[in-house]
Amino acid sequence: MGTVIYQTPTDQKSKGGVKKMTTTEIQQYQQSELHKKLWDMANDLRGQLEAYEFKDYILGLIFYRYLSEKTEERVSRLLEEDGISYKEAWQDPEYQEDLKDQLLQEIGYVIEPQYLFSTMVEEISKGDQGKFDVELLQKAINAVTESTLGADSEEEFRNLFEDMDLASSKLGRDVKSRSKVLAKLIMNINKIPFKHEDADIDILGDAYEYLIGQFAANAGKKAGEFYTPPQVSKIIAKIVTVGKKDLRSVYDPTCGSGSLLLRVAKEANVRMFYGQEKTSTTYNLARMNMLLHGVSYRNFDIQNGDSLEDPRHLGMKFEAVVANPPYSAKWSADEKFLQDERFSAYGKLAPKSKADFAFVQHMIHHLDDNGTMAVVLPHGVLFRGGAEGVIRRYLIEEKNYLDAVIGLPENIFFGTTIPTCILVFKKCREADDNILFIDASQDFEKGRNKNRLRDEDVEKIVETYTLRKTIDRYSRVVSLDEIRENDFNLNIPRYVDTFEEEEPIDLEAVQVRLKEIDDEIAEIDAELEKYLKELEV
Repeated sequence: MGTVIYQTPTDQKSKGGVKKMTTTEIQQYQQSELHKKLWDMANDLRGQLEAYEFKDYILGLIFYRYLSEKTEERVSRLLEEDGISYKEAWQDPEYQEDLKDQLLQEIGYVIEPQYLFSTMVEEISKGDQGKFDVELLQKAINAVTESTLGADSEEEFRNLFEDMDLASSKLGRDVKSRSKVLAKLIMNINKIPFKHEDADIDILGDAYEYLIGQFAANAGKKAGEFYTPPQVSKIIAKIVTVGKKDLRSVYDPTCGSGSLLLRVAKEANVRMFYGQEKTSTTYNLARMNMLLHGVSYRNFDIQNGDSLEDPRHLGMKFEAVVANPPYSAKWSADEKFLQDERFSAYGKLAPKSKADFAFVQHMIHHLDDNGTMAVVLPHGVLFRGGAEGVIRRYLIEEKNYLDAVIGLPENIFFGTTIPTCILVFKKCREADDNILFIDASQDFEKGRNKNRLRDEDVEKIVETYTLRKTIDRYSRVVSLDEIRENDFNLNIPRYVDTFEEEEPIDLEAVQVRLKEIDDEIAEIDAELEKYLKELEV
């Protein structure tokens, strides 16, 4: 699968010679390079826009450049034997029609030569003699959407650029001033060395997180809802693909930027991606991200809407189900849902103030019999009583779907410091008389703003899960009988004892040290007394 990222060094010099960079180091390098460019772009817009509005223009234009380069790449291949340029071919009605058909078939859209990103860069480079202005950019963006009308790709491209308001007075009072700002931005984006090879960051998702973190603290409080840290995504992706190299489908009911879905594709060949996202801006981002990562418009079905209240994939089952839903979100918990096949068997609905288990029930409903489901949730789901306790008991005792509970370190998600856990569910479990508990809460690298899971932390979690290993003070396979005795409370410390006895205090050594301190104080007092007497003289 093609993807778009920075040129990344894979090794670095050290005293002992050349050392291979770890995945974490590569990620950090890629992110730092991306962040430098984004900072430059934001500086160009400063004064014109509110900080949180930068992202709409930056991400939109990054994506437009990608679509444009994709077009040029395909056209170059199609015209390889003809020996003519795209511009020349477009002027010939016969060539033009053939190119349109081929492009719509292969990539789902058409960008005419005059609207290419490279053409705009060329015109901007000419200064006052160039033809670039904001109206040309608007025509170009409109033309992309219009090219898909009536085609199979129409839905995937509908309203993709609606968050990028090129007529906004915030960009400038008139066409000339808006054009100047956008020209600067386009030239900055042109400097980003995109590369169609393997990458370890989700460029749009990471850009989004960074922009919000840097410039929009208020908007960023819930950023974790649409962006899952790469290392957490990796754990989830590896777990749902254990023993599988080919997945018929993967589904995320709260897909955000799509980063979690895309991560699964790094572990196995995914034939079809399904997702739903409530926020329209983030829904647009997810579709952009799919296309930007080389996923054909034919191979994803991302829908806009609330997956609990307005599910768009009812009746469908998926081989892998993944999610990082908004923690303890509110939902209607309307009584009508007691008749909904997603919830009816449980006899209880998740409380209005905490939809965590509603998402679990929804995901379980969509999980195929041979599939695996992994979801990130707050720790409260492990022990809260009431309706949540009833649902938890049903999942364990009646259905026996819960396969593993994995406790993660605190402060690893953007916008929240709370500790979280990953719950793994299977409808057909091999280990059907126990549940694996992993306490990975102490294994992390401390960062300036948030904690990070290292490669070795990820590998340890995945290996422990795959082999169902019991490791002292880290993991334990717990029988269903023991969980029953604990009244289906899944609080991890009940099952994994991480308590470490402090070394016994050597009282004799303490006494000796206290005597030494007393002697030192006496010596200092004697010195001071001597100096005071000298001063009196």
